[in-house]
Amino acid sequence: MNGMNENPLDILPELLLAASAVLGLLIGAWLPRSRQWLVGLLAAVAACAGIVAAAVAATLPDLTAFGEAFTVDPVTSASRIVVLGGLLLVLTLCAGRFHAHPRESEFYVLLQLSALGALVMAGTQDLLLLVAGYLLASIPAYTLAGFRKDGPGTEAALKYYVIGALLGVLMLAGITVLYAAGRATGYPLLGPALPEAPEALVAAGVVGLLAGVLFKVGAVPAHFWVPDAVQGSTAPVAAFLTTIPKTGALAALLRLGDAVLADSGVPWPAVISVVSAASMTLGNLAAFFQDDVKRLLAYSTISQVGYLLLPVAVVGRSDLAQEALLYYVAAYAVTNLGAFAVVCALPRARRIGDYRGLARLRPLLAASLVICLLGLVGTPPTAVFVGKLEVFSAAFDGGYTWLAVLAAVNTVASLFYYLRWIVPSVSRGGGDELAHGDRPARAVAYVAATISVGLGLAAGPVLPALSGSVAT
Repeated sequence: MNGMNENPLDILPELLLAASAVLGLLIGAWLPRSRQWLVGLLAAVAACAGIVAAAVAATLPDLTAFGEAFTVDPVTSASRIVVLGGLLLVLTLCAGRFHAHPRESEFYVLLQLSALGALVMAGTQDLLLLVAGYLLASIPAYTLAGFRKDGPGTEAALKYYVIGALLGVLMLAGITVLYAAGRATGYPLLGPALPEAPEALVAAGVVGLLAGVLFKVGAVPAHFWVPDAVQGSTAPVAAFLTTIPKTGALAALLRLGDAVLADSGVPWPAVISVVSAASMTLGNLAAFFQDDVKRLLAYSTISQVGYLLLPVAVVGRSDLAQEALLYYVAAYAVTNLGAFAVVCALPRARRIGDYRGLARLRPLLAASLVICLLGLVGTPPTAVFVGKLEVFSAAFDGGYTWLAVLAAVNTVASLFYYLRWIVPSVSRGGGDELAHGDRPARAVAYVAATISVGLGLAAGPVLPALSGSVAT
């Protein structure tokens, strides 16, 4: 990697998103209500330009920027593309729902700022910058959760904020302890110093640090906010919360495990494997008998996090860990957004039974729903199928066969609650809940389902591009 590099163009995708958010906030104050959609269009342009910049950066050698506080490598580049691509889909989901809303421009700005926080978390090599990314990803998200200002939204925002504030304080305390142990916050200096520090001190710091990062991931035991925040917020916000912040937090976990904690004396693989097993199992068990579709997808998200943590547990022990995580993150993001897009497209259908007759009334939308739900199970040829094969292989390669077997069992068990939603949608019947729909959301559902299948078929050339060391 290059040394002291302070070229702002190295963080061009982040700069584009930040500039778009600031400019959108300024022009939104002057635009009439009927023209505030222009702020959303500006955000979409910034996201598209950021994806192009990230793709170009991915072809260049790895480098560090701003005193090695930020790194641009395959992890950062893939996370940028996933976050910005996901943001683009979420912006489309919001086009119909929030058009001419009194606070439409502020909504788009909050989405961009939270996504920017996820990008910072994905590329950081410094604990202080990790905290900055955590706060930037969290504070706008608290506002988004309660954006409707109704009872469920207020409850969602309050629970989300209280748990986030508590675990954020623990994260700061953990970073303080790690600084005391290693006398540094930058990963290149902190990683070699921790093996010489007292093990109890390092362990206490790691527990506090993990409290905050696992909150952003939505993993057990920091998962309590997920079902209530997802159910109480609007469907586009729920889609955002269960996708974008997780991408940055998972990339941060991968980097921490490989560059900082691999040789620290803390049993990193054991800790993460226990969290992974608990998340996939408890998420599945809680999802079995959910009737509310958003709450079902919330618990599904928790279980998916369990699978996503498999390669994090074996980072440094398996060469497959990085590409498995990055590919699965992309596969999960597009498939999860596709499922939520169907929910957004049918705002009156809140429960599983409300989807009865969907295949007869809206066959393309029903096909998209089936593809995305079966995709979340891991059915070929969808992208999640390849992603699960990769993470299972990484777990086997890293010596965690029991965890891969448990993940396979949970995968089979998850088919039950996804079928509970699929069967009514392809059955006869249909009510008023399916009569009205959101056209932009339907378009997102079609696109996401297509990408999910296309990414699965294109896994061969994509996977090698995700390899490369995350070590500093």
